[in-house]
Amino acid sequence: MVPVVLTEMLSDPKLSPEISQTLLDLPLLEIKLGYWQRAGALRAKVLAHHRNARLGDALIAQSCIDHGIALLTRDRDFRAFAEAAAFDLVIPD
Repeated sequence: MVPVVLTEMLSDPKLSPEISQTLLDLPLLEIKLGYWQRAGALRAKVLAHHRNARLGDALIAQSCIDHGIALLTRDRDFRAFAEAAAFDLVIPD
């Protein structure tokens, strides 16, 4: 799991202790050297095209890019990141 996603999930005050523990048991993707710089550059690239580029979304997208994994989401704002960085994005219908 992307560390930023874990943080977001654990921020839910209504999250049950059982689900919280299940999330904590999942393996986390490693933050690779240069991650913060690459995430900033990715966000800048999206912003330069006058697209929505929330910081958390940039961090999630960069983690997926660094590990060569597809991003599964319902949030269509990630399309701007996928276009900017040409990574796999899966948005269920």
